[in-house]
Amino acid sequence: MPTSIIAGMSTFVAVDIGGTHIRAAAYQEDNPTPFAHQRVRSLAKEPGIFDRLVATIKSVWPENERVQAIGMASPGPLDPEAGVILATPNIPAWQNFPLTNQLSQLFEVPVYLGNDANLAALGEWKFGAGRGHHDVLYLTISTGIGGGVIIRDRLLQGFHGLAAELGHVTVLAGGPVCSCGYAGHLEALASGPAIVRYVVERLQDGAASSLHDGIKFNARDVADAASQGDALAREAFERAGEYLGIGVASFLHIFDPSIVIFGGGVSQSGPLLFEPFETSLKKHVFNPHYLDNLAITTAALGDDAGLLGALARAQMG
Repeated sequence: MPTSIIAGMSTFVAVDIGGTHIRAAAYQEDNPTPFAHQRVRSLAKEPGIFDRLVATIKSVWPENERVQAIGMASPGPLDPEAGVILATPNIPAWQNFPLTNQLSQLFEVPVYLGNDANLAALGEWKFGAGRGHHDVLYLTISTGIGGGVIIRDRLLQGFHGLAAELGHVTVLAGGPVCSCGYAGHLEALASGPAIVRYVVERLQDGAASSLHDGIKFNARDVADAASQGDALAREAFERAGEYLGIGVASFLHIFDPSIVIFGGGVSQSGPLLFEPFETSLKKHVFNPHYLDNLAITTAALGDDAGLLGALARAQMG
């Protein structure tokens, strides 16, 4: 076990659970740099994930220092108040699983659970691009689209703890089927797989491109092709940006944030995505006053957003 850097200061443990990796880190008070960190393969579809989680937490647990609380970021759906994982496709063993109760009994400290995208928003608000803002809209665009909302310095969780599933807002009735099984969601039109699917469908219809049907490629490959002048690849990003603008315009109408923060791999595509997005946003927002002094930026914390959000949640108590 690691030794805490400054004896006597409050210590917190943060955990980010993913389908690929479990990450745990130990922190002193508001210092966002951990004094201990561990990353292990979650092997989420194999037996024993809870035991791997416990071992990972123990590996960063400080010697001779009281941990105040554990913060946990996990894929949803989940109930943050009850501390229960309701059902997460990446971890089939955890169905209605009382995660915080199990861990709090084992480690004898309070444990706080949150949706990973919600807590990434909390992390960006406290430690990253959202610092100094009181009303924040966060979107992560990668394999799926997740979100989180801060209103007046409070994380929006909702009555059931299921708020801010922004990727599952309908932006095209009768549109492509989303990963959740419903049609026309933002995730089905602007995520990485949605961009790839559009290119594949157009190739099958005979469209010309440097990308080839039957050869596997991802959203990054589409971005590379677009940057080299591939018309179909650029069209795919223009389409994604158009629907992203429609979605975010609706989010501005509902939440009226002072900053919109984009995370996730697709957000690294730069002007390919954000030029059509901004054009669409201006076209679909019903009053231009929503855009006055609105900051639009990319996330600052990268892969650490969920972990630091879990830290922020643990510190909030």
